[in-house]
Amino acid sequence: MSPQELKKKALAYHCKGKPGKVAIRSTKPCTSGEELSLAYTPGVAQPCLEIKREKDLVWKYTARSNTVAVISDGTAVLGLGNIGAEAGLPVMEGKAVLFKHFADIDAIPVCLNRVAGPNGRTDPEKLIAAAATLEPSFGGYNLEDIAAPACFEVERTLKKMLSIPVFHDDQHGTAIISLAAILNGLDVVGKKIGECRFVVNGVGAAGLACSRFYLTAGAKPENMLLCDSKGVIHTGRTDLNEEKKPFARKTSARTLADAIKGADIFLGFSVPDCVTPAMIKSMNKDAIVFAMANPTPEIFPDVALAAGAALAGPGRSDFPNQINNVLGFPGIFRGALDVRAKDINEEMKLAASHALAELARAAIPAKVRAELEKAYPADAAKGLFRTPAGLRRDMLIPKPFDPRVVPHVARKVAEAAIASGVAQLTIDDFDAYEKAVARRIAASRAE
Repeated sequence: MSPQELKKKALAYHCKGKPGKVAIRSTKPCTSGEELSLAYTPGVAQPCLEIKREKDLVWKYTARSNTVAVISDGTAVLGLGNIGAEAGLPVMEGKAVLFKHFADIDAIPVCLNRVAGPNGRTDPEKLIAAAATLEPSFGGYNLEDIAAPACFEVERTLKKMLSIPVFHDDQHGTAIISLAAILNGLDVVGKKIGECRFVVNGVGAAGLACSRFYLTAGAKPENMLLCDSKGVIHTGRTDLNEEKKPFARKTSARTLADAIKGADIFLGFSVPDCVTPAMIKSMNKDAIVFAMANPTPEIFPDVALAAGAALAGPGRSDFPNQINNVLGFPGIFRGALDVRAKDINEEMKLAASHALAELARAAIPAKVRAELEKAYPADAAKGLFRTPAGLRRDMLIPKPFDPRVVPHVARKVAEAAIASGVAQLTIDDFDAYEKAVARRIAASRAE
């Protein structure tokens, strides 16, 4: 599809019929005088009084338990940058569509204005104050497209202040999905995460969060070099902010080309075409390359493979092994909401990564295969979904339209929430729960 055709179709998609992509619908009938009196006055006073008597009954008598706020100030929208709250609204609506379609979660776009400081950048205190006031209406917060470094303080503070899960998807979604791909990729090439040299190019929200998460998963700090627009983050630099300082290493490497020599894993969250075939050739044997800049990656996967990489994947959908956040956040929030978790912690995030890695190894049942072949005809023509159980180099992680993804991720996240002590509800039979989630999502799509 040409850029002109894409623009025309996208604009038509967003304005045809009702403007935008989301709407509110009622879940109770209101077709008679009696139902009107129950939905609103005088009947509505009864749940109000019950909740006043016992605040936790809000979860029983309102939609809060299945409602997530998608909160943004529009300062780091996709690859478009600081375009403002109004211009970011279509993205937040899109996120709400994905929440509903993949996990039957009702998500409300909340785009905040007037939260910038005198320098025009996000003032964390203003954004935190605005977001915190909304807590009674929502079961969780998905923070989105908030520029670094403010996004780190915003999430960190809200997680401490609030009793609902707060999750900045630009940071942790990418980290969770990419780790799943790394874990399976390392199994393919026969390496261990603690022995691998990592190079991360791009030290914004995603790059920093991913680097921290890989350390949680077993990577060694001394084996990790990060690069920003000024080169390698090393101990001799005096221009590093507080988020970057922990990653400063004592090294003679100064450029990305220096850093990537002998590396086992390259991860890109930066700019187009900054990695050359010669750089890939300089990496260690059986290198893994996940170049995730969008829409144009640091190096295209086919070019990286031709230069000697063993495995490659981008952030875009027209190549294998796409690192796509929709594999994570719907199932993560489904599991967190269903046990009324107070937080989405490291244990839950690791559980999501392992759930995805596990699912990519599993055999594909006939019913699931039929859905995948319908959603991905080009892959189906290659026989991608008709191979036996086990890892494939061109499918290190599951496809987003695999109907097993959200139920399995939700199950593992809920298990981890309960085991780590942040859940307020329990689940007695996780096999039954996983099946129930699958049925719920299927029923929601059929409505």
